[in-house]
Amino acid sequence: MSTRDRKPRPASSGYITPDGAKKLRDELEQLWHVERPRVTQEVADAAAQGDRSENAEYIYGKRRLREIDRRVRFLTKRLEALTVVAEPPERRDRVFFGAWVKVEDEDGEEAEWRIVGPDESDVKAGWISMDSPVARALMGKRVGDEVTVRRPAGDAEYTIVGVRY
Repeated sequence: MSTRDRKPRPASSGYITPDGAKKLRDELEQLWHVERPRVTQEVADAAAQGDRSENAEYIYGKRRLREIDRRVRFLTKRLEALTVVAEPPERRDRVFFGAWVKVEDEDGEEAEWRIVGPDESDVKAGWISMDSPVARALMGKRVGDEVTVRRPAGDAEYTIVGVRY
């Protein structure tokens, strides 16, 4: 298969905050040392009951084990590929990865977002992926700069009113 025949893979930034990396490691630890042994025991108990073809607990348990193993493989590979960014940049007057950015829109409404890796984005907490249109528009800017974010609902104008790390 030539490189032309391959489907392009979606871009995903390889950066994560220390808190985000810890959360992924904690999930991996929980799955590997708690969840998987428990489900394995449940499958063994269900298998001991006899006929596996009509044993719902056995069938569900095997399916759950496959899901756990798939997630464990994903987390293991992802953690190996990620770069943990623990230190703030030298230029703290500009927006870079890990920054808390306070903005004001054209209506005077303020919002504050933290720019994080795609693995840890959480809109409710105000954590936006560095791959998002808003974060991409803010990157490298400083207090007082105006940015335009292209959205399906129409462009949004923001003025940066604060940057902190």
